[in-house]
Amino acid sequence: MNEGNSRFISSAQDGPHRDLEALVRRHLAHPFRKPVADYNREAFAAALAAWEQFGRSAPLILDAGCGVGWSTLNIAQQFPEHFVFGVDQSVDRLSRGKPMEMPANAVLIRADLVDFWRLLGENGIRLARHYNLYPNPWPKIGHLARRWQGHAVFPVWKELGGVLECRSNWHIYIEEMALALGWLSGQPVAAEAYVTDAPMTPFEKKYLASGHALWRCRVDLG
Repeated sequence: MNEGNSRFISSAQDGPHRDLEALVRRHLAHPFRKPVADYNREAFAAALAAWEQFGRSAPLILDAGCGVGWSTLNIAQQFPEHFVFGVDQSVDRLSRGKPMEMPANAVLIRADLVDFWRLLGENGIRLARHYNLYPNPWPKIGHLARRWQGHAVFPVWKELGGVLECRSNWHIYIEEMALALGWLSGQPVAAEAYVTDAPMTPFEKKYLASGHALWRCRVDLG
């Protein structure tokens, strides 16, 4: 990934989507019922087996949309007593991270996050921490339901608990996420500017080199 040449996000939206609250509250009232794919059940079983081998008493961290796994590695090094699931649906991205070697307290899993989140919830598994770093912003106005805060799976995050952190280089995405997490958790969530000298993902490194402002929101879901 070349550094310093990332384009700024362009969108017709100039603030949080006007339909966001109605969409989130509809999803809160109507659980997502789409069947879980078999390959995701297999991936989930493999993730649990890796956690079991390390020691299932270890608190669990989910790196959602981990890409090449750089963030998963950084998180695992930062929290050596935790076990980290790095989950991404792209075989290409996960393969591109090799020959990066994961430490004993982390595993990379190829799975659809929509199903993986729901399988965690169905099995009563709680997270200590939950990272959603630089997800696809889907900046077109008509793409609201594709953003995680507008997706039908979003309410499952509350079941998973933990300290949740979302980062993006599009401030509207974080403003929307903060609002949605506030409705989900019943507590105020702030969108805040974010600066770091130690980027956690290749995208974060590239955005910083390109002069982008970074944004994040955080909430403790219990």
